[in-house]
Parts: sequence; structure tokens; C-alpha cells
Amino acid sequence: MYYMRPHWIAHKMQIGPYSLKNNLILAPMAGITDRPFRELCRQFGAGLAVSEMVASNPALQKHRRTLLKTDYTGETGLRSVQILGTNPQQMADAARLNQQRGAQIIDINMGCPAKKVCSVAAGSALLKDEALVNKILDAIVNAVDIPVTLKIRTGWDKDNKNALKIAQIAEQSGIAALTIHGRTRACKFNGQAEYSTIRQVKQVVNLPIIANGDITDATKAKQVIEYTGADAIMIGRAAQGKPWIFDEILQHLNNNKSYIKPSVNDIQSIINNHLENLYSFYGNISGVRIARKHIGWYFDNLGSIPSVRIKEIYQTLIPSQQIALVNSVFANTKLAY
Repeated sequence: MYYMRPHWIAHKMQIGPYSLKNNLILAPMAGITDRPFRELCRQFGAGLAVSEMVASNPALQKHRRTLLKTDYTGETGLRSVQILGTNPQQMADAARLNQQRGAQIIDINMGCPAKKVCSVAAGSALLKDEALVNKILDAIVNAVDIPVTLKIRTGWDKDNKNALKIAQIAEQSGIAALTIHGRTRACKFNGQAEYSTIRQVKQVVNLPIIANGDITDATKAKQVIEYTGADAIMIGRAAQGKPWIFDEILQHLNNNKSYIKPSVNDIQSIINNHLENLYSFYGNISGVRIARKHIGWYFDNLGSIPSVRIKEIYQTLIPSQQIALVNSVFANTKLAY
């Protein structure tokens, strides 16, 4: 039997003093949720877009990549910045610094399963040490006067699921909202996400709960919200190459039967604008390189593309050539979208 809250599916989401326009959130993703991509997802309806994770290590705070991640020039919407680390004082200092740089929400990464993150006991590795989790949350919440949110997994492995305990610690520490990815750290991104743990946490704590993991389309989004009772959902990999997924989900949740998905011509314009923004943000050389993965994801959603075209797009180092090659695919290939 579903855990239901009627007439609320596309409601506004509250995080501390901030009222989001809806309850759909873009997940923080390293190397992906930069300012151009966050802005694009907001244009298509994301109520909040979280930044790439920023290390709390003081030695990295003035690194060019760190400064780019915290560049909010001209950005619309709330600025939510995710920080990563293991030392409570360093993380508190990083939270304070990011607030000074313009962050309006601090998100704490205790969900990343990447080996290079977990090997230094950061990300989801922190779930093994509940006492340290408590110290980190207390230190950060007390260091800033903006809302602090937390992203976790269900636990370390299937035999050590402690999301409920972490949620209770988070609630006591003053965390403003909790995101739960429905996998353990050991699962990485393998298998299917489970939502029973998220549902259990939602029924026990009073924190706003955000469900995350394998929410790939509008139908799945509605099912997850209805089953878990979560206050919001977070979209990650499903937005790669398909930023309009937020609009698609919103229209479905609001029972808008007249919704029309973007045409192939619309998608061509979306890609062109995205690429131009990447070149502008990163500069020509880095922009072209970073654009490659986005182009690959867009074309993954558009059907079969001649491999020779993809190879040419990936090899060019010149922005104008990259865009011209992308547009030649649209002009000369029957796309199956």
C-alpha cells in the first residue's frame, strides 16, 4: 500500500527560509553540475540546482577549478554548494568561506561512493563513523547562518544500513533537509535503487526528505514520491543529455496532458546554446573538451549517430568546428528521438 499525501506532488519545497518553486532538484555531480548546466536545468524547471562538490582542504580553496565551481556570476536561483571532507573544523571553515563567496545553502557530501573519495574516508565512507558524522554536522551548522543540507546513502553495505540513525543525528544537529540515495556505498551505481529505507526515514523524522536514485522519467518520479512520501526528488544521471526532464516530470505530476516534448530542432538549439555557454565559461580549449561528454549524452538520447561523426566531434579543439560538426549531424542524420 502506498504512503500517500494527496494534492502535493508538485508542491513548493522549503529549505530553511527558502521556498523553492517546486520539489525537483538537480543532484550535485562532479564535473557536470557547473554553472552552465545548472542554469540550463533551472530553465527547464529545476527548483534547485546543487553545485559540484568543493573540497574543504584549505590548500585547494584558491585553485582555479575551485574558484570556477564557486563562480555564480549572473546565476539565477538559489546558490547551493556541496562541500566534501572529513575534518570537522576544516569543513566548518570551508562552509563559512563558501557562504562569504555567495552560497545560500551548504550541502554536505556523505553520499559519494567514488574510490578516490572513500579511500580518504570522505563521502559515503563517513557513514561508518556516526560519532564523526555528528561532529561534522554540528561544526558546520554552528559555523554558518544559512541552511545546511546533507546527502547520504542508505549505509555502507547491505548489512550496515544506518540511514535512519544518520537521519536522527542530522535532525538533532539542525540539518535543514536530507537527501537519501537509495543504494549503499558498496552498491556504487550497480543494481537498482531501493526506496523502502527512504520511506522508513520519512516516517520517523520530521526533516524534509529528498529521494534520489534511478529516477529516470516522469512515471518513476511519481511512483517514488507516492511510495516514499518524500518531500522532493533529486535527479542526477537522468538529466545528463536531457535537461528538459525536469519540465517533463513537472508536467506529468501536474497532470498536464497537453505537454509536448522538445522537438529535434528544439534539442539542436538547446545543444548549441549549452556549448556556447561552456566555451564562454571555461574558455575555448577547456570548453571544447568539457563539451564532449555533454554532446555524447545528448546524442545517446537522440538515437544512433555515425561513429565517424562522433570521432570528429571528439577530436576537434576549435569551438566553431565542434558546433558545426554537431549541426551537421542534425542536418544529415535521421534521428530517432
